[in-house]
Amino acid sequence: MANDTTCHYDKPMGFFYNNSNHRSDGWNSTNLIIVQCFGSVFCSFILFSNGMVIAAVITNKRFHYPFYYLLANLAASDFLAGVAYVYLMFNTGGVSQHLTVQMYFFRQGLLDASLSASLTNLLVIALERYISVMNFKVHSNLTKRRVTFLIVLVWAISIFMGTVPSLGWNCICDLKQCSKLAPIFSRSYLVFWSVSNLVLFLVMMSIYVRIYTYVKRKTSVLSSHTSGSINRKRAPIKLIKTVMTVLGAFVICWTPGLVVLLLDGLNCKQCKVMGFKRWLLLLAVLNSVMNPIIYSYKDEEMWLTFRNLLRCIYSGTRRQRSSKANTRALSSSQEPGTSLRTSDDNKDSVQEMIKE
Repeated sequence: MANDTTCHYDKPMGFFYNNSNHRSDGWNSTNLIIVQCFGSVFCSFILFSNGMVIAAVITNKRFHYPFYYLLANLAASDFLAGVAYVYLMFNTGGVSQHLTVQMYFFRQGLLDASLSASLTNLLVIALERYISVMNFKVHSNLTKRRVTFLIVLVWAISIFMGTVPSLGWNCICDLKQCSKLAPIFSRSYLVFWSVSNLVLFLVMMSIYVRIYTYVKRKTSVLSSHTSGSINRKRAPIKLIKTVMTVLGAFVICWTPGLVVLLLDGLNCKQCKVMGFKRWLLLLAVLNSVMNPIIYSYKDEEMWLTFRNLLRCIYSGTRRQRSSKANTRALSSSQEPGTSLRTSDDNKDSVQEMIKE
């Protein structure tokens, strides 16, 4: 019994992998290099595209509204997910066996925090859309102070949820409760994590469907009475369609992983949860890739801002190249003058020596 209550904080992760009968990821060095190369391409796109979304909201004054501020915060959570995927790629395979407990908590905490940030952001956007729809306005009347408070609250909740296992909800002191997918996470935590997220998925889907049906019915009523401002009346539907597409992609990409986590938490012996691990991670990566594409496809103003930013980046690089070429040309043109001055100095020194 004494061994059951012994804490193993000083053990490497290989000890916990052996305890959960999960000794390796099955990747040799060649497969791991291929995964890292392709993963680096996807993660580079995630970081660049979501950075473009944040820059577009900052630079374009037409996006200075609560909805787009929250959308930029959602892009920031996808940016964090890209960072988490990069860290995961280079700390997996054989490397994961030699990780310390603290390093593993940090690796998984980044993933959990990014998922919590995306989910909480979608809930806050649902709140903002509900306020605007009830007043039938394109944008809500939330002040910048309230939007800032909501953004800070989102990240506070996300960071807390990412650190819950390291704060004590783990199986380091009770190895019998360890899960297979996350060898130092207790099965009870996986059940809580997966069930709570799945319930929030259902709540958000019901909220957005209700908002969409309300706006659709309201627009159809107004269209029979008004004719000149029909495009303005349809603007709320466009924004809701964009958010519903993002939410649908999020639910499709994350629901299978949460179901597998739930089965692992319930200690399903017949379920081969380890066989789905890589594919579920690929789905999570694809979700962060899809979101910027959805923003630009559904919002023409966002796409135009992307093009303008890319032009600025391209013109900036061209200016740097031309400035470097000009400095080289100036330096090369100044070299003959300097050589003439040095030759004159040599002549003067020779004449002085002759005089002496």
